[in-house]
Amino acid sequence: MKAKVVQADKVRRVPVENAEGAFIQVLIGPEEAPNFLLRRFTLLPGGRIPRHRHPDLEHEQYVLAGRMRIGLGDRVYEVGPGDAVFIPPGVAHWYENPGEDPALFLCVVPKTEEYRTEWLE
Repeated sequence: MKAKVVQADKVRRVPVENAEGAFIQVLIGPEEAPNFLLRRFTLLPGGRIPRHRHPDLEHEQYVLAGRMRIGLGDRVYEVGPGDAVFIPPGVAHWYENPGEDPALFLCVVPKTEEYRTEWLE
C-alpha cells in the first residue's frame, strides 16, 4: 500500500445504477485503502437516485457544491455546500436535485467483502 494523490477531475465518471443523471467516481478504491473507500457523486439538475438501503453499510457524506434533497427514513432534508450527512446501516435513503446546478458530494464507506444495495422503488 502506497500513499497517493488523486485529481478527481481525471477519474472516470460512471453512471449510478438505477439512477437518472447521477454519476460516481471512485477516488480511493479497495486497491489503495485498507479500511474505507472515498467516492465522489455528481447529481445533475433533475437527477435522482431512487430510494434504497444498504443493510450492512454506513455512509458518511459531505456536500461540496450545489443543493439537493435527500430522504433519510421518513424525513427529507435540503442540503448544500458544507453540510455533512450520516446514514446508518439499513436506513432507506434517496437523492434528487431539483435545482439548476449540479450537486457534488463525497461519500465515504467502509471497505467490505460485499456491497449490498436493496432498491426499494
